[in-house]
Amino acid sequence: MRVAVIGVGSMGFNHLRVYSELEDVQIAGIADVSKERLAALGTRFGVPTYTDYRELLEKEEPEAVSITVPTADHEQAASIALKAGAHVLVEKPIAATVEEGQSLIDLAKERQRQLMVGHIIRFNPAMQALKARLEAGELGKIFQIFCRRAGPFPARIRDVGVVVDLAPHDVDIMRFLTGLDPLRVYAETEQRIHTEHEDMLFGLLRFPQGITAALEINWLTPTKLRETLVLGEKGMFRVDDLLQDLYFYENSQASADLWTPLKTIRGVSEGKMIRYDLKRQEPLKAELQAFLDAVRTGNPVPTSGEDGLKALRLALALVESGETHRVIEV
Repeated sequence: MRVAVIGVGSMGFNHLRVYSELEDVQIAGIADVSKERLAALGTRFGVPTYTDYRELLEKEEPEAVSITVPTADHEQAASIALKAGAHVLVEKPIAATVEEGQSLIDLAKERQRQLMVGHIIRFNPAMQALKARLEAGELGKIFQIFCRRAGPFPARIRDVGVVVDLAPHDVDIMRFLTGLDPLRVYAETEQRIHTEHEDMLFGLLRFPQGITAALEINWLTPTKLRETLVLGEKGMFRVDDLLQDLYFYENSQASADLWTPLKTIRGVSEGKMIRYDLKRQEPLKAELQAFLDAVRTGNPVPTSGEDGLKALRLALALVESGETHRVIEV
């Protein structure tokens, strides 16, 4: 399959690298505004280079394209690629606005092309294992989800704040794990070092079935933190997103009769802790392989344009809540 990468900065370089490692893939070309970057990567990977991605699409006619340009340019680049006949994987968020995201979804359907959004956290082996164990009922009823995504400020990101850049990861994971859409959100945000946008968030989400969720996101923490906690009847799962580890902390009082009698008679107590033995892999490689498999087979992509649009809506609702200090019904 002939593939191309539009935008070969930090994330785009990784797309290019992974495509070069996949079997039955030929890199048709890469495009970027930086001639220096193109020269270095063109030589390293032996691929055609273009400063104008329209020329790349016209001359090379790739079957599939990764869009890894800044968020503000997602809609334009992805639209042009879809109109050129390519299947498209666009990095999250799907676009800068809900209207632009919906436009991409509509265009992909009109052109009968695959549109996938790069929500890479779903492809972490620990997150996949957690999803399977939740579906198997190993936690019982879910009570609460907490996500923490913090780290140093990435100087390359100027067009959006921390919420639009990072929150789509976590709200998408919450939807992925629960299979539910939240009812309302509330957020507190601050702008400490970013020149134009917020760089710190603490958000609350209310899901159906009595599930509460919280997320802590910032660009102010000197070390990277990537953690997801899921609390339920039988204990708590914890994912370390960086190390791809999955842990289970048992509620030793949980039994077949579960929560109703426990909360009035026995309560909760510490039980055994399990660290699962998982086969680790690069999430981006699993994500790009899933994209290409969907292109080859015509099966639905695992993270659709609709998934990406829902994540964007929720991120923008969190931004609005932080600015207005109101609960936002979603």
